Amino acid sequence: MMLPTHALFGMLLALPVAVLAPEYGVVALGAGLAGGILPDLDLYVGHRKTLHYPVGYSLLAVAAGAGAVLTPTAATVAAALLLAAAASHSLVDVLGGGLELRPWEATSERAVYDHYRGRWIAPRRWVRYDGAPEDLLLSVGLAVPLWLHVGSAFRPVVLAALGIGAVYAASRRVLPRVAHLLATQVLPGRVSPSLLARVPDRYRDGAAVDDRRA
Repeated sequence: MMLPTHALFGMLLALPVAVLAPEYGVVALGAGLAGGILPDLDLYVGHRKTLHYPVGYSLLAVAAGAGAVLTPTAATVAAALLLAAAASHSLVDVLGGGLELRPWEATSERAVYDHYRGRWIAPRRWVRYDGAPEDLLLSVGLAVPLWLHVGSAFRPVVLAALGIGAVYAASRRVLPRVAHLLATQVLPGRVSPSLLARVPDRYRDGAAVDDRRA
């Protein structure tokens, strides 16, 4: 699923805290937002493996949640919601498409890496690919309760997420061609080879991820 959906979902996880314990509202929503974004910081460095921990984040979130209930402070509430949102991001990605450059082709059987079991989890494709129409619709559904309850401080964040999501969804099927063009024709000779080597293979090959690679 696309990053705006994850960001909104992380904030939605924090919404009950913001409503029931408004003194922690800002820190809770901020932590949920950050946790929803955090796993996708590995986009260009082992995507859905380096920072995606479906089991690890979940176990830590349970422990942090217990700590927040027993000793509620801004720090414990923030830790619990950041980890819960990061865990949800890692788990929800399994319901989407695989890691291929064009996930609507459904050629990759890699959704998220399970470090605990040492293997890739296959995509369920309930949401066919990140930026699919149903992904945008999910973002809208998540944004509605947030818009009604977060107040003025976070409403610009909700609007920004929806705007970015709408642009991304509208351009999603064009982006693979743009990425392939940049990786194979625009960047070579203009950036250092070491920097170019960091570009994921799927962008250079213009094809699906090789599922034989670790």
